[in-house]
Amino acid sequence: MPFYERGPVSIYYEEVGAGFPLLIIPGGGLNSSIASLDTSVPFNPMERYKNDFRCISADLRNADSGQSAGPLEIDRPWDAYSDDQLGLMDHLGIKEFLVMGFCIGGPMIHNLLRLAPERIPAAAMMQPSGFTSEHPDIFYQTNTERWGPSLCEKTPEITMNKVHEFLTNMYTTRADFVFTVSRNFVRSLQTPLLIAPDNIPAHPYETAMEVAELAPNAETTIFPWKDTPKNIDEAVKHARRFLKKHEPNISL
Repeated sequence: MPFYERGPVSIYYEEVGAGFPLLIIPGGGLNSSIASLDTSVPFNPMERYKNDFRCISADLRNADSGQSAGPLEIDRPWDAYSDDQLGLMDHLGIKEFLVMGFCIGGPMIHNLLRLAPERIPAAAMMQPSGFTSEHPDIFYQTNTERWGPSLCEKTPEITMNKVHEFLTNMYTTRADFVFTVSRNFVRSLQTPLLIAPDNIPAHPYETAMEVAELAPNAETTIFPWKDTPKNIDEAVKHARRFLKKHEPNISL
């Protein structure tokens, strides 16, 4: 089984297919894992796009159902995950790559674009998560209940007090917009974005559409797109066209 290791961090990953690299960030919040591509998202992009791209995905550090592990970096929660993703691409010898992210993958893509915009020609945000004033504590509460206790049980040096500090810095003190970047950042972003909005508390429609309206080179899928197999297929095809359109020409 392939692992990327850096100091105390160990990241389990899988890849399938050939072509230009496509990093896939599964949904499931902090329990985002490769396994959740079959359970927590409307379609499995590793299967759908394996004939189009070199598809790469990884278990998020400390996801309950995953095999990746590492310390809680309380002072830099989002950047720690970005380090894992960029480090994995470096480990694989990949400089430029497309990105598709579900749920938590939305804020993570924004953070990757903040840290390494030159490496990402385009990104697709599928049912992205974001902040909504109607449910301001949803991510803190959900992860306190479903992620933290299991992590503490598996890793005794991590306590619920540390989980509280981590989640507070990750979500509560950043309780606005997409958590990782500002509206001004999105206004200045030149990277092409595809937004496939959802409309549930964890994936607020208004926040997704605000990103689409602010980003200069953004487009959106149909909405709703998750309600029928036909609409899911249309969104899958739209994302494929979008990613192919912005795939760099690497032929000699």
